Amino acid sequence: MDNKITRPPSKGANYLGYTFQMGILIFLGVFGGMKLDEKTGNHYIFVILFTLMAIALSMYYIIRKELPKKPKNE
Repeated sequence: MDNKITRPPSKGANYLGYTFQMGILIFLGVFGGMKLDEKTGNHYIFVILFTLMAIALSMYYIIRKELPKKPKNE
């Protein structure tokens, strides 16, 4: 007899995944900005710009995933 009770995945696992995705995206923004600043000779312009863009993009992704979608009938 296979009477295993299946549980839905916990929300904590989702939030932990969001944390890693957000951290990686911000790291890539900072790294890309640093490399571009190195090439162009600017002082932290692209680092700030890419970091802010990465934060905005990661927040958009999290909000998009967490807010329930409205049915098309309403």
